[in-house]
Amino acid sequence: MTEQIEIPRSKNKLALMLIGSLGFVTAGLWFVINPPTISNPIIGNPILILTTGIAAILFFGLCVVFLAKKLPDKTPGLIINDRGVTDNSGGVSVGLIQWSDVKAITIETAANQRFIMLVVKNPDEYISKQKGFIKKKAMQMNYNSYGSPISISANGLKCNFDELYRTLHDKFSASKA
Repeated sequence: MTEQIEIPRSKNKLALMLIGSLGFVTAGLWFVINPPTISNPIIGNPILILTTGIAAILFFGLCVVFLAKKLPDKTPGLIINDRGVTDNSGGVSVGLIQWSDVKAITIETAANQRFIMLVVKNPDEYISKQKGFIKKKAMQMNYNSYGSPISISANGLKCNFDELYRTLHDKFSASKA
């Protein structure tokens, strides 16, 4: 029997992200319905304020929907075993990522947030598995920006980033031995 590590989702982290997203949706609605009057000609531009409001509503509205679905979900956020890793923590899950498909594990940073990239031998295969247009585009953007469509964040998990990286790296190294 192979050892399996299950990392649960952090309900507290997800709830805080949901509250933050709701706050940004509310601010976006305020910008659209009753835009603030700002005397600065650049940031006070009504078109800029309206566009910012709409963008906040759309982006953080999607975050609210995603987080509201994930919060009651009882499946583990991440399952790591001798075969590979199954990531259910983010909005884009591709099922089992076999260690034999993984070429490297790297750390990337965007907007002061660290995340782990699983660099795979067959990225197009993982992108094509996605059914939704937005999920496919998100994976394609990851691939174009970071060299892999598969990213894992500790933000919604009951572990910290360093623990997550060490666990993934140790299992990956053991699979290559």
